[in-house]
Amino acid sequence: MRIIADFHIHSKYSRATSRDMDIEALSQWAKWKGVNLLGTGDFTHPVWFQNLQEKLTPKDYGLFEYDGMHFCLTAEVCNIFYVAGRAKKIHIVIFAPTFEAVEKINKELGYFGNLNADGRPILNFEAKELVKIVLGASEDCLIVPAHIWTPHFSLFGSNAGFDIIEDCFEEETKNIFALETGLSADPAMCWRLSALDRFCLISNSDSHSPNRIGREANVFDCELDYKTILEILKTKDNKRFLYTVEFFPQEGKYHWDGHRLCEVNMHPRDTISNNLRCPKCGKSVTVGVMHRVEKLSDREEGFKPEGAIGFKNAIRLVEIIADAKGKNPQTVGVETEYKQAIQRLGNEFDILMNMPQEKLDGALPSKTVKGIMKVREGKVNINPGYDGVYGAIRVFDESEEEKNEKQMELF
Repeated sequence: MRIIADFHIHSKYSRATSRDMDIEALSQWAKWKGVNLLGTGDFTHPVWFQNLQEKLTPKDYGLFEYDGMHFCLTAEVCNIFYVAGRAKKIHIVIFAPTFEAVEKINKELGYFGNLNADGRPILNFEAKELVKIVLGASEDCLIVPAHIWTPHFSLFGSNAGFDIIEDCFEEETKNIFALETGLSADPAMCWRLSALDRFCLISNSDSHSPNRIGREANVFDCELDYKTILEILKTKDNKRFLYTVEFFPQEGKYHWDGHRLCEVNMHPRDTISNNLRCPKCGKSVTVGVMHRVEKLSDREEGFKPEGAIGFKNAIRLVEIIADAKGKNPQTVGVETEYKQAIQRLGNEFDILMNMPQEKLDGALPSKTVKGIMKVREGKVNINPGYDGVYGAIRVFDESEEEKNEKQMELF
């Protein structure tokens, strides 16, 4: 069975999230996207956890259902602690198999932070202690460091992270089996660090609104079974874990270095030559993902370790449609065309990655089809993201389109 899973999302009880992030909307949008296994997110929040208990029907062990959509119990937490006098801030995703395990986890975490304050609570204790608590609730839980390269709140983040995973989790590192790449990185960037070879690399949307579900995801070929998926992630089984679906990492908010207030976007080599300072105001820039990879890597770009699980880059269909129409993705015309495409062809993942061009040609505008094929071939133009600003991505090169239009005028 082909499973497309997005494990890391948030509910409407997390800060800076859409009010539409409820079970009903999550289920509907996951179907439109083609996701058939969705993490619940935010199970540490008391109100959201109550909603999950009321609305999700337990199915097989570790899986739950709402209106035909399968869910597994997940949450993200923020651990803040000090090492040698320096503050460390790490985001971690937790998987749990049962409501009973979640109740045990929440009871223990409640001693270290206010679970009511945010769907992604701040916990004032060490990451290694979190591992002990979670596995103490159930050996079938999984702990995954989130978006490991982002400057703020991540394992290898430039602002408050570590250079070595063992420095974060110490003796509990043996119980970490998977890492989340994050929107600003992809597996190829992680492959440059030999120390990460043993870990399974997963990708998730970290969605704060329903229409962003599945913008990154994990594709498996296995039965829909919690323990099976857990085993695949723990053993890095590249026969059953087929690939991850990735942002073009340049589109992520922290790919390059930069200073948002001055609108300065810098390649790491330029940052180094400027002594990590903004050339406009002289203040420190935010050191991005590429910079950290370059600093910590022990391999050249392009290296692929044996047994690595592959990946495919994608751009959301609504962005391709918007670029084809020269409109904003939030406009009515773009949204209408998107929903018509789903109604005619099934779901977004199939449209973006699987359907032959001949089938697309009969159902979508020709320029949209051209855009989909360009993305499949990796022929896109991207101005990299920096300091919290998403990268600007273009499927259609303006000069190319203008040239084509002028050529057409000759006939």
